[in-house]
Amino acid sequence: MTGGSIIFDPLLPWLLIYAAAALAAVAVILAVWRRLPGWWLRALASLALLAALTNPSLQQEQRDPLSDIVLVVVDESASQRVSDRPAQNAAALANIAEELARLPNTDMRQVTLRDAEGDLGTTLMTAVTEALAEEPQARVAGIILISDGRLHDLDRAPALPAPTHLMLTGQPDDWDRRLVVENAPAFAILGEEVNLNLRVEDQGAAPDAVSVPLTIAINGDTPLTVPVPIGETVRLPITLPRGGMNVLQFTVPTEDGELTDRNNATVVQINGVRDRLSVLLVSGEPHPGERTWRNLLKSDSAVDLVHFTILRPPEKQDGVPVNELSLIAFPTRELFLEKIHDFDLIIFDRYRRRGILPSTYFENIVDYVRQGGAVLVSSGPEYGGAESIYRSPLGAILPGAPTARVFEQGYTPLISDLGQRHPVTEGLADLMPGATDDLPGWGRWFRLVDVLVPETATTVMQGFDDRPLLTLDRIGEGRVALIASDHSWLWDRGFEGGGPQLELLRRLAHWMMKEPELEEEALWVEPTGQTMRIIRRTLGLETGDVTITHPDGTETVLSLDEVSPGRFEAIWDAPEIGLYRLTDGTEDAVIALGPSAPREFEQTIASAEALTPLIDSTLGGVHRISAGEIDIRTVREGRPATGRGWIGITPRGAFRTADISITPILPAWAFLLLAALLMVGAWLREGRR
Repeated sequence: MTGGSIIFDPLLPWLLIYAAAALAAVAVILAVWRRLPGWWLRALASLALLAALTNPSLQQEQRDPLSDIVLVVVDESASQRVSDRPAQNAAALANIAEELARLPNTDMRQVTLRDAEGDLGTTLMTAVTEALAEEPQARVAGIILISDGRLHDLDRAPALPAPTHLMLTGQPDDWDRRLVVENAPAFAILGEEVNLNLRVEDQGAAPDAVSVPLTIAINGDTPLTVPVPIGETVRLPITLPRGGMNVLQFTVPTEDGELTDRNNATVVQINGVRDRLSVLLVSGEPHPGERTWRNLLKSDSAVDLVHFTILRPPEKQDGVPVNELSLIAFPTRELFLEKIHDFDLIIFDRYRRRGILPSTYFENIVDYVRQGGAVLVSSGPEYGGAESIYRSPLGAILPGAPTARVFEQGYTPLISDLGQRHPVTEGLADLMPGATDDLPGWGRWFRLVDVLVPETATTVMQGFDDRPLLTLDRIGEGRVALIASDHSWLWDRGFEGGGPQLELLRRLAHWMMKEPELEEEALWVEPTGQTMRIIRRTLGLETGDVTITHPDGTETVLSLDEVSPGRFEAIWDAPEIGLYRLTDGTEDAVIALGPSAPREFEQTIASAEALTPLIDSTLGGVHRISAGEIDIRTVREGRPATGRGWIGITPRGAFRTADISITPILPAWAFLLLAALLMVGAWLREGRR
């Protein structure tokens, strides 16, 4: 293939050549006006002189033709993996490849679009832009998109250089049902209702239905099913059952014929916070630790503290005026009968039976614990005596029976083997500089009440000779704890370096308040992007494998490694965002990476509505793959490129220049000779006349 053109290499600047051409034109016009018979010879002579000055040459190019390029963008995002769309993608791609192979001088460039990182949805126009940037646009004869038409970056559409066509997946009778949570607060106050707005909507050719059952599960507990209308926003009041992160899972059943169940469930995570922690502290005889307990609880602005100290029994008669005995009377009936369930925690600090609280009140405290309350006993010598509160109905739930022996000697509190794995005492020794498991590095205590621990209780701290120091137990829905010493205040005073009293009591209170992060047996996930840190806490020495159910129903089984006593972990990269369910056969967890129903599944019915204006601007068309195969033809630029059963591409005729040769038309002296001859001819003709 060759091509030629004339180029100029002027001997003078173009400005002078233009001036010479003007003078020559004036001279020819003057000759015509004077009716000189040789005016045309003068004009030719002027042209010859001007040609000599412009120095024309003939440029010839050796051209190699280049093939036309057709971009084929195949959408394989998550919404294209439902129903029979993968098969439709494959069939359409094979049809296009076969048709383009029949066209001469035409190449196909395939671009595969997969899920974008995060929740960006289908970035179809981004893929087209990047593909066009890699190809010379002068060779692009057509663009074919194989997609469901659902994209989320239409604003990034480039200037399309050729007819663009959409091969639309899906079926005309497709339908899908979607569960939408319209509002979800990040936190809620325990005991107060929080309203969530939910909506169930049908898309496409959905069957007639008025309502569907909605299943609600909070923290994996027994689910509740309620009917909700389709297409209407429903306000759902929720009361969080516990503090910390609460996982609320909402599900509507999958019907036959639905495109996908990926948008039939959603997870909402709400952090439950206590408005105020209400604590009742009942102290017995004054001792150095009483002020420590009071200061500790009063220092926390989130704690409402009610504190009473029993200084003397009511039967004591020593002539002291009543108005000097106390500021107010001890409201026993109000506290232990009427208002007891208003308290989150009751602490008995060196309290002994003095006839102030009758057995009926202690029985009420036992019922309070069984129904979910919490009691902490900080015991002194009186716990081992005849007036011990253990010798009341409260003894039925306390995690330590006194033997009447009280040891007065120095010892360093130690964490038991089980306590190394228990969340209340796990890692406490690490809080002290230079601490080890055998030498925690904290100060000594000097009193220990000897107790016998029931089989149901757990000893997490020990005194000398492995005697129980801190024991915990679960009673019904509630929890109890016993500190078999009244010398924890020594840590607060910094004796011999002190100890982590504040952290210990904080954890102890949160465990008794059933905070999820302090449960002995727990499985949870800490997500970072699409990476999961799977954590299993257990009091056992080993744990089973964790089965992860993916959003699409596939499963992955992972084994966990022990990273510290009672704590097993594994790090796993999730392949996609969505709702994951985890279980080890005992504990369950649900986690949503990104939204539980990603943008890909907000609209699942195939539609060309968003792309139609863009396609029309290129004279392209939309064809359903389900309608059958299409033909591909060549059309001239500017002509409609679509019709019934066919689409068109525009040949570009692009080429690459392989060689260039430049040949002067005539040398300058030849132009001058020609001009001279023409001028002589003009003179002779005019002279003969």
